[in-house]
Amino acid sequence: MKEIDSLDILKKDAYHFCVQFVNDRLARIQGQIKELESALTSETKSSAGDKHETGRAMIQLEREKMGRQLAELEKTQQLLSKVPKDRNAPTVGLGSLVITDSFIYFIAISAGEFKSNTKSVYCISAATPIGKLVFGKKVGESVSFNGKKLTIVGIQ
Repeated sequence: MKEIDSLDILKKDAYHFCVQFVNDRLARIQGQIKELESALTSETKSSAGDKHETGRAMIQLEREKMGRQLAELEKTQQLLSKVPKDRNAPTVGLGSLVITDSFIYFIAISAGEFKSNTKSVYCISAATPIGKLVFGKKVGESVSFNGKKLTIVGIQ
């Protein structure tokens, strides 16, 4: 019972890590967009000519790139909001904490490695190669990834 409780805590912590990952990226991108808008405003006030137009065009291109990143991040945020926080099913799905004989994965969004005091959890999207392999699997089933066999020993 204690093992299940600690896995529940690990899963909740991994979820909060994903939320923080999205919030941090969102704040960074919004800050960069504000900086670009400020630069565009100051570029408008500077002298005219080819150099001026080139500078404005470069800033505009960068702003469009940031806008695309922001839109992609908003999609990630929507997906994360759909992750069931208390999913406890016999098969791997969105919101599952998947314990293999080698690694622990949290199926939500691709946010990288979360390190708790005792364990590392890889927060991955169901669309990643390993996510696709384990999705729908049950305890005891194995997958082969990069030439290595991974056996699912637990799903939380």
